Order: sequence, then C-alpha cells, then structure tokens
Amino acid sequence: MTTDNADQAQVKASLEEVVAHVNEAASEAGRDRADVTLVAVSKTHDAKRIQPAIDAGHRVFGENRVQEAEDKWPALKAATPEIALHLIGPLQTNKARLALELFDVIETVDRPKLARRLAAMMEETGHRPDLFIQVNTGAEPQKAGILPEDADAFIQECRTDLGLPIVGLMCIPPVEEEPSLHFALLREIAKRNGLEKLSMGMSADYDVAIQFGATHVRVGTAIFGSRPPLATTQAD
Repeated sequence: MTTDNADQAQVKASLEEVVAHVNEAASEAGRDRADVTLVAVSKTHDAKRIQPAIDAGHRVFGENRVQEAEDKWPALKAATPEIALHLIGPLQTNKARLALELFDVIETVDRPKLARRLAAMMEETGHRPDLFIQVNTGAEPQKAGILPEDADAFIQECRTDLGLPIVGLMCIPPVEEEPSLHFALLREIAKRNGLEKLSMGMSADYDVAIQFGATHVRVGTAIFGSRPPLATTQAD
C-alpha cells in the first residue's frame, strides 16, 4: 500500500471510529443520533486528505479561516454539492461578504460590529446562512465570544433588531477547566432564549458535550490526525 493510500485508509478508519463514538455517546445520553451532527474539522488539511472522508459519505465539515476555505472548498463542493461547510474560526468584518458566499453555517458571530456587517451583507447579497453566536463562557481575554452576562441582549439585538438567522450558540471551554460546567452554561443561555442548536465539544470532550445537549460536535484531530502548520500566506 502506498503512503497516500495508507493515509486515505487511516482517515476513513478514524472517521468510522469517531462516528461510532458519537453514536455510543448519543445512545448513553438517551438521545436520537440524528439530533447530533458531526462537524469534521478539516482546517489546515489539504483537499487530498479531506477527500477520503467525503468518499466515505461524510458531508459536514468545518474550517477556521475564510481564505483557506476559499482555496480548497469551491472545487470540493462543486464535485459534491450536498456538502455543508461551517465556519468555526474568528471572522473579520472585511471577510463577511466572502464568508456568506462560501459557508453554509457561520458559528462565530461574536460582537455587535460583526453582526451589523453580516446583516448589511445579507441584505446586499441575499446569502443567509444559519448563524451561531459564540459565547466566551470562560470570560477568557484572549478568546473571542460575547460574555455570558451580555449574551441575552446580544441575541435579542441580532434576532430582533438586525433580523439575523440565529439558530444556536457555540462555545470553546477553557482547556484547564471542567468542560461540563461550560456546556451547562451554554445550554441554559440557549434554553432561556429559545435556541435549539448547541455547537460544543471537540476531539477531547465531545462525548461530554453530547450528554449536555450538543447538537453539533466539532472533531478534527481524531479524524484527520495532527495538523500541519499553516503557511503564512494563509493568514486572514
């Protein structure tokens, strides 16, 4: 078996293993597996490494950077139109128009300025992908996201004042803290605001996230392996 074939086989095997674990976690939580979407995070991986997952039937993928997605996903989506692409990384306002064109879901609406820009670009382009609001549940200064105490007002502004298609909330818990506390907090904010979708849980804790009601789990390393370094030209 060539190296390329071995790598492709590894991606397929890893994907199958993650899918089995998601199924098991959903079953243990007493949830319908159809209510949990696995977002395969393909950031920094090239099309050749992503293709085996597509060939295996997977259709939902996540990317961190608009420019990187622009480089590799139009051709992949043209070949497999039913793919749904999620933006799961920070979005600069000057990339809002392009993000609306490239992505089916944007999970990182994290500040009023970006919300207003997205509303303007949606009005101009007619592109209206589903949006998640990112909540900085750990109040970490280095991390994007609206603070929990500001979340209700921001959700109201986005939905009522700006007319944005907000469908759920997203969070990334602090690495050193118990993730279940953050998943429970996000779930409570969503519940009191009538939002049904929760994007929470990554490779290390998606099983816990499913127990706390995650509708989307973002798993990359467990499927595609360690990430190659990004070229400096790919920085947004």
